[in-house]
Amino acid sequence: MTAGTVASETRAWIDTLSAEDLALARDYTTGNHWLILVGLLVSAIATWFIVRSGVLDKLAARLGKRGFALRTFLIAAVFIVIDTLIVLPYSIYSGWWRETQYGRTSQPLGDYLAQSGISLVLTALLGGLFLLGVYWLIRRTGRWWWAWGGALVASGVAFMLLLSPVLIEPLFNRYEPIPEGEVRDAVLELATEAGVPEDRVFMFDGSRQSNNFTANVSGVGSNARIAISDVAMDEASLDEVKAVTGHEIGHYVLGHVWRTIIVLSLLAVAVFWLTARLYPWFARKFGTDADLSDPRGLPVFTFVLSLLLILAQPITNTMTRVGEREADTYSLTHVGLPDALSGALIKTAEYRYPLAGPVEEALLYTHPTVENRIRAAMEWKAANR
Repeated sequence: MTAGTVASETRAWIDTLSAEDLALARDYTTGNHWLILVGLLVSAIATWFIVRSGVLDKLAARLGKRGFALRTFLIAAVFIVIDTLIVLPYSIYSGWWRETQYGRTSQPLGDYLAQSGISLVLTALLGGLFLLGVYWLIRRTGRWWWAWGGALVASGVAFMLLLSPVLIEPLFNRYEPIPEGEVRDAVLELATEAGVPEDRVFMFDGSRQSNNFTANVSGVGSNARIAISDVAMDEASLDEVKAVTGHEIGHYVLGHVWRTIIVLSLLAVAVFWLTARLYPWFARKFGTDADLSDPRGLPVFTFVLSLLLILAQPITNTMTRVGEREADTYSLTHVGLPDALSGALIKTAEYRYPLAGPVEEALLYTHPTVENRIRAAMEWKAANR
């Protein structure tokens, strides 16, 4: 197969999408990119409102005689609840209404709100504990707190990875063994060959929240799990399921979760360092007299963090794109179904525009474009057939 043939086969796969499909995917994807900036603006408005209302100042005054840990945790938890409620209309628009309009979800609004309520409780509890850890570091280590922040993030991420598959994810979805049949036999055969225990491969009702064709790996160690959405099971051929499973097994076998922990921990050090230097300026602009070590400044503190994390997205996106390429290569090498992998990838083009340019991909895409991934599959096919 020549380079021209690789290009033509890649184009043939893309051409299975109609002009209307491509236009819809372009509109949806571009809108998602704009929502990053809109979300930051909404966050700024919420921050301004909470600071100017003085609600955390009043709460801190009432908790003045409480111990540092309880006082800080309660302020953090209350802030998370208030902030979430303020931005709830925007969250409904971006997370449910817009998804409904583009056909990306069939979830009823009531179920979306119920699951959002569960998420809020968990975020207030776990987020409150994490922020307590941050303020404890600031209090105990002084101006070097940011240097210890990476260890705190690493511990937090590892804790969540251990906890999520067992206690958190089952609150939102039902995870079950793949039903008996040729699909189950094929998937478990691949898992066994890769050393993945059979009881760690599941199907989940991802269609409850999303109509997207998806699968994922979560957890670490004995809690690690490979899960394939029922959407993928319903829409994919047997070979496509095998190719997707091979991709997810690649994430598991290649230990991408550990790289994620390392990169996020190092990034956290840089983000915390910048936050320490930018916080005073933003605090003055938003109108709070709380210094960096005072939990009353949480709205400003978290806004600065969110701003810096948005600016750091090209770094985190690059990390995930590298992992996706490696997982694709693993699937191609160990499953050997380039056309099936391409067929599965085409199904994701509905919600991820497949023809984005290199700059857009580098800055905004968590996955390589579908076109680039299919081209890589066709190149592997040319080299191995």
